[in-house]
Amino acid sequence: MKTDVEELSPTRVKLTVEVPFDELKPNLDKAYKELSRQVRLKGFRPGKVPARLIDQYVGRGAVLQEAVNDALPDLYGRAVQESELFALGQPDVEITELEDNAQFAFTAEVDIRPKFEVPDYDGLEITVDSVEVTDEEIDETISNLRERFATLTNADRPAQEGDFASIDLAAQIDGEDVEDARTSGYSYEVGSNSSIDGLDEQLTGMNAEESKTFTSALVGGERAGEEAEVTVTVQSVKIKELPELDDEFAQLASEFDTIDELREDVRKRLENQKRAQQLGQARDKALEALMDKIDIPLPDSVIEAEVERRNEQLDQQLQMYGLDREKYLEQQEQTVEEYDEELAKDARDAVKGGFILDQLALQEELTVENEELTEYVVSNAMQMGVQPDVLARHLTENNQIPAVVSEVLRSKALNLVVEHVKAADENGNEVDLAALQRQLSGETEDEGAEAVEATEAAADEAGEKAEAESEKTDA
Repeated sequence: MKTDVEELSPTRVKLTVEVPFDELKPNLDKAYKELSRQVRLKGFRPGKVPARLIDQYVGRGAVLQEAVNDALPDLYGRAVQESELFALGQPDVEITELEDNAQFAFTAEVDIRPKFEVPDYDGLEITVDSVEVTDEEIDETISNLRERFATLTNADRPAQEGDFASIDLAAQIDGEDVEDARTSGYSYEVGSNSSIDGLDEQLTGMNAEESKTFTSALVGGERAGEEAEVTVTVQSVKIKELPELDDEFAQLASEFDTIDELREDVRKRLENQKRAQQLGQARDKALEALMDKIDIPLPDSVIEAEVERRNEQLDQQLQMYGLDREKYLEQQEQTVEEYDEELAKDARDAVKGGFILDQLALQEELTVENEELTEYVVSNAMQMGVQPDVLARHLTENNQIPAVVSEVLRSKALNLVVEHVKAADENGNEVDLAALQRQLSGETEDEGAEAVEATEAAADEAGEKAEAESEKTDA
């Protein structure tokens, strides 16, 4: 097989591939076998029709086409590999020559990752937020904890802001009941403004077993956005009572004996959260600093695919929350043009950052080990709330191992960059990011130790595929 590469642009090439006809023999044999199962001729069982009769009744051209379609993916893959290209997306393939028993040739235009080298990244300087836990933050956290242990008691008075009312809701439009707007026994916090417009104003001052009707736009269901006559009936009014902030509460809400011990534990937890946020910020800024040092062309098709992916992801999230794009942009205080501009920039940055980390992984000869794949599975399973072995099996069965390998390699490459940057917080204090990475990584490993055992079998299977994919990436 002979392959010529023509550079159409820094991010797109045209491959011209010539294949000796003999190389198509296995594909021709396979095509005859497949067609033999499909052809029905008197006197021959399915799969036993001779090749000469298939040529006679189906046509040699159909056999050739079947063989070529079967051979193209492998031939294209070999051409890309032998040309040492990093192809992106699907190629535009055109068969340029197909002469029986003589020659087969095709061309393939495809976007590629641009060729470049990642420059020295030692000593990049970044600034991150300081890790400071205030008394106000501790108070807020403990206040939220008190809310979880609050009790509700019946109130012999009208509803006030902060009370919880058990209510029934019904709605009518043009005198007809809206069935999907009806609810009963709904516990609602008065003053939370978390339901239809006007509900909080109506509930304030209402007594148990009292009803009121008002006009408001429905927020969900088939008739969302339409004006309706809404009737609210209060079944009961309850007062929320918070527990006293004392040692007894500490014993109720935690494993600590005193409120001072609980406050100290909250302080440590908040500090760890902020250190994790600090490390995440450092990773983002380290990659940004490296990206500023490198100027590379980016293929438009890959940018467009990333924009489309992000738009689809947003639409799915909005659908989950019953919102549309217009309402979302209104909440974000953005115009359509501003959103599109920001999305395009984020997509370009994501693609560029991915290219740089891929190249860095190649330069540093990084690979993926079974243990790293297991750690990835455990960490993501914990975030998703599923069993690690279930996630590992899902990744394997859906052929997502190459994507996992790429993600792990990029993360390892970024870890290298982070370890070599010079970081300081806003107060000018040096931040040892390498030590911080080890500290937080150690905590994660401790949390997932038991989960690792549960996923060994599935992860081992996935790991074997990961090693194979890693070797392909190295190539």
